[in-house]
Amino acid sequence: MSGHSKWANIKRKKEATDAQRGKIFTKIGRELAIAVRHGGDNPEANSTLRDAIAKAKANNMPNDTIERIIKKAAGALDSVNYEELVYEGYGPGGVAIIVEATSDNRNRTSSDIRHLFDKSGGSLGETGCVMWMFDRKGVLVVDRDAVDIDEDDMLMIALEAGAEDLITQDDAYEIRTAPEDFASVRDTLEKQGIPFISAQLELIPKVTVSPDVEAARKVLNLIDKLDDHDDVQNVYHNMEIPPELEELEE
Repeated sequence: MSGHSKWANIKRKKEATDAQRGKIFTKIGRELAIAVRHGGDNPEANSTLRDAIAKAKANNMPNDTIERIIKKAAGALDSVNYEELVYEGYGPGGVAIIVEATSDNRNRTSSDIRHLFDKSGGSLGETGCVMWMFDRKGVLVVDRDAVDIDEDDMLMIALEAGAEDLITQDDAYEIRTAPEDFASVRDTLEKQGIPFISAQLELIPKVTVSPDVEAARKVLNLIDKLDDHDDVQNVYHNMEIPPELEELEE
């Protein structure tokens, strides 16, 4: 998820990864397979695959598992039938939500996503209805406890690597890049021994909204249900999480 309390969201996703690692690996496996289908099995020549591999490693997927998925996808390109889908809509309180999914059955997935929105008091919209509220950025999250680097030094390291910005949270550094610079920045920082909790292209809200606590609670419930759907890869929103709920999230 993307939103106001990024690190709280990252921790929340990390906990889910620990509890449901098999499901997370399945979703990342789809991304790897789709990347191979679009650009081949050589990450040096396929930036999409290179990004998917980075995401897999950030989620602690074993290297042999990554290699096995890539080889399987490369040997069965015709049988990789997953389609990439994007849904846009609003949750309770006017919160903009974007859902990225992969599916082998568009009608089933669309019906499921629409049902989840409707049941939560939200609504799906037309393509482009909320996408304009977001920018796509490369996002690399570094656990501050895992590196002995202060904020000023990390900023200089990130900028010298080609990053656009550094956002410092209590427990993490969030490094943002232009989409086209993401791979080179990631590679440069990796060579310097900097580990990532998360490394992927994300949608970052340009503006945020602040619903009341009850609406925010409904939005978080909707996001949880979307995240839990087998076909959903990523969920983005532009909600400022109320302090009362942010404390619970952490």
